[in-house]
Amino acid sequence: MTKNIFKLTIALLLTCLSSINLFSQSVYTQNDVDVCNSKFHLAVEKSLAQKPINEIILEIAKSFIGTDYAASTLEKGEKETLVVNLTGLDCYTLLENSLVLARCIKNGKTSFEDYQKEVTNIRYRNGKLKQYPSRLHYFSDWIYEMQKRGIAKDVTKEIGGIVYKKKINFMTTHIDSYRQLKANPLFVDEMKLIEKEISARKYYYVPEDSISKVESNIKSGDLIALTSDVEGLDIAHVGIAIKGEDGRIHFLHAPNVGYKVQITEKSLADYVLANKKQTGIMVVRAN
Repeated sequence: MTKNIFKLTIALLLTCLSSINLFSQSVYTQNDVDVCNSKFHLAVEKSLAQKPINEIILEIAKSFIGTDYAASTLEKGEKETLVVNLTGLDCYTLLENSLVLARCIKNGKTSFEDYQKEVTNIRYRNGKLKQYPSRLHYFSDWIYEMQKRGIAKDVTKEIGGIVYKKKINFMTTHIDSYRQLKANPLFVDEMKLIEKEISARKYYYVPEDSISKVESNIKSGDLIALTSDVEGLDIAHVGIAIKGEDGRIHFLHAPNVGYKVQITEKSLADYVLANKKQTGIMVVRAN
């Protein structure tokens, strides 16, 4: 009996130490914990766990409408750590958190620690937080990683996309814009290898003048990436597809500094056409 109690005590201690280690590597506030828990409460109220994953993603994304845009939310501290910011979102963290929370809800794992584990799984290559280059900085690389691990599927080609061929090297040709790269030449070398791999892959996109022709194949809750005309850069902006009352696909996104998370008044097709820096879209569907 005493031996069993001793074993149980050791097991509980190890569990606590594991949790402490996880939290010690994270940057977050109590407000972030509260927002996370509120999304899980929302899931219970709306019975979201029983719905398809794309519908859960959309419900979570809609619950963020009105949240302030916050720039550079993941760039905290000298070392790469797990940064959580649910009170201010940029376009990527809106999409990321909508997917992460939806996956937690669907899998019945709804503690803040579960959330942190899933953020790590989605944000980093092979789900492992190591150093700065382990983060999936390029969204086309993120798409490849999600598809490789069965988390989501790139459906761009099947809905009518054409080949998107581009040399990706923006980060290593703009080192001064990335303090981690500027401070560590080894990271630059790693990122050059990653950029070379991305550039060698075959991606597809729907050109801006063809979006309206294929939008009937886009589902609410699909993850949308807007391709960029900037040299060396793959994706300019990301968000989530939502069908409007007009029957058209619109764009739920975190636009820019000074704005809040919102749904575009224009259809997705018209929104992209109106922006000279965006050339088309890639469409990703969560599994």
